Amino acid sequence: MRPFSVGAMLAATVLCAPALASTCFGNSGAGRIEGAVALPLAGANFGAYSELGLKLGRTYVHAQVRDVVLGAYSTLSRSTPDVQYVYGETGLRTGGPMPPHRTHENGTSVDFMVPVRGQDGRPAQLPRKAQNHYGYDLEFDSAGQLGDLRIDFAAIAAHLAQLDLEARRHGFGIARVILAPEYIPKVLATPAGQNIKSLPFMKTRPWVRHDEHYHVDFAVKCAR
Repeated sequence: MRPFSVGAMLAATVLCAPALASTCFGNSGAGRIEGAVALPLAGANFGAYSELGLKLGRTYVHAQVRDVVLGAYSTLSRSTPDVQYVYGETGLRTGGPMPPHRTHENGTSVDFMVPVRGQDGRPAQLPRKAQNHYGYDLEFDSAGQLGDLRIDFAAIAAHLAQLDLEARRHGFGIARVILAPEYIPKVLATPAGQNIKSLPFMKTRPWVRHDEHYHVDFAVKCAR
C-alpha cells in the first residue's frame, strides 16, 4: 500500500468540490481571513505534517490557495508518482497570529516539508514526531544531509514549478519563497530549476533557517 493512500479518496472528493469563497485581509504578517478552508489530511501522493496539527486547526488556507496546492499535487502524482510530499502548517480558521510563526496570518502562506531520499536513492519519509515538533526541529547540513537522508532538491523544484503554474492558472502567482539560502542554487540546478528562476526567493537569511521546510506566500489579492 502506498503511503497516505488512506486519505486518497478524501482528497479526490475535495478536488472535485466547488471552490468556496474566501476573503483575506491585510498581509501574511498582519492579517485575517473569512471563509478559510482546511487542507485534507492526505491524498495519493501527499500528507499533512501532523494529524494533531489538523485537529488543532493549524492547516486552514484561502480556498484558492487550497485549490492551487491540491491541483499541484494532482499533477505531480502523474509526473513524479514515486515522490511523497508533506505539507506543514498554514494558518488558523480566522487567521491572525499563529505562534511561533511570524507570518501565516491571512490564509495565503503554506509551509512544505522537504521531500527526502534515503541511502538507496529511493524516496523516504521525513521523520515527524512530537519529539522533533513533527519535523520542524530537524537540522539538515549545508549539503542537505541528515544522517542517511538527503533532501530531494529536484522534487522541490518540480513542486515549486507546478505551484507557480497552478497559481497563475488561478489568476495570481507566488509572492515569496523562503528556503535556506545555501539550498537555492541546488534547487535551481535541477531539471525543473530552469522553470523557477524568476520566482521571488528570499535572498536574505530568514529568521528561522528553513532547512527542513520551504515557505510559500501566494499573491492572492486581499482586502485591506
